[in-house]
Amino acid sequence: MTGNRFTSLQVLHLRHRLSDPIITTMGPVRARPALLIRLEDDQGAHGWGEVWCNFPPGGDFYRAELAANVLPAVLSNMRVDHPEPSRHVEQQLHRLALQAGEPGPIRQLAAAVDIAVHDLRARRKGVPLAVELGGELRPVGAYASGISAALHETQVLRMRALGFRHFKQRIGYGDDDGLPQLQACAQGLQADEKLMADANQAWDLATALQRCQQLDSLSLAWLEEPLPVDANARDWNTLARQAQTPLAGGENMRDDETFSNAIQAGDLTVLQPDICKWGGLSGGHRIASLALAKGRRYCPHYLGGGIGLLASAHLLSAVGGDGLLEVDSSENPLQLALAGGSITLENGLFQLPTGPGLGVEPDIEGLSDMLVSDTAQGIDEP
Repeated sequence: MTGNRFTSLQVLHLRHRLSDPIITTMGPVRARPALLIRLEDDQGAHGWGEVWCNFPPGGDFYRAELAANVLPAVLSNMRVDHPEPSRHVEQQLHRLALQAGEPGPIRQLAAAVDIAVHDLRARRKGVPLAVELGGELRPVGAYASGISAALHETQVLRMRALGFRHFKQRIGYGDDDGLPQLQACAQGLQADEKLMADANQAWDLATALQRCQQLDSLSLAWLEEPLPVDANARDWNTLARQAQTPLAGGENMRDDETFSNAIQAGDLTVLQPDICKWGGLSGGHRIASLALAKGRRYCPHYLGGGIGLLASAHLLSAVGGDGLLEVDSSENPLQLALAGGSITLENGLFQLPTGPGLGVEPDIEGLSDMLVSDTAQGIDEP
């Protein structure tokens, strides 16, 4: 059927070497990667997706090779109008994920395909991605993420100058888990600004309870991932009942059941699925809608290149609510360049591009010095 099959796949691997490593609870980050896929159909329409590939170190190289090896065969068996592209890819590669013991990379490839397919459909129709997702294009709130303990003063100043009024600092590592620096950051905020903290799964329940007693006086907008995502439900409930600070999480949840259970339990005030880690726009839309229906706040998690950032922004725009878009404040030129060259807020809001689909076309030639590999291949019908 004309207009309903994919004809080509392009996998582009970009990498920026950092001048100084970013310190995290998972270890130092020495490079910022972006792994993109570009799909084209038999009418010449195309769409872009992004694969999450931040960890482990060098994981972007593996995912780039995996995408080029396994996706063409999967896409030959999928039509452009498939109701949930991410689920199709996961099903097609389920046995491989089991055999390799690697469900994460498979789900991340599936998510990227899902984003690219939605972008392609929107471009074909000539409408913004938010409209293709059933909503409307509107500016969305945003916050500056990735604030480090050592650099919080300069990072906040820089992002404030870009119009940001919400800031999230990493804690859970270093002396006193970075809490003295978090307190200093809180004291330096202006009257209309808010602070959040991200512990990145660093604590057990006893430590989290102790830290929350220290944090509650700071009036944080939320505390993110104070416990590991696989901590038992009883621990999450205990912490939620005793902490005054709202709890947030979701970036490391990987299926509908886990999200549904977390939303129903009510321990998380803020839900943060990452559309490049799991589910793409199909799964992300479903979880965001459920969270909002249950009175939770939907704030998409995202730290990567500009394609995933824009896709997250369009989804937030489409589903509504008062959620905030996560914008990386650490050194990350691939975020800025791939998002159209600007992340400046207007009146505290992130302005989405108004063109079809994502609204931008990545300038890959302008990023040639960061291009690691560019693999293009045709897709034959099975």
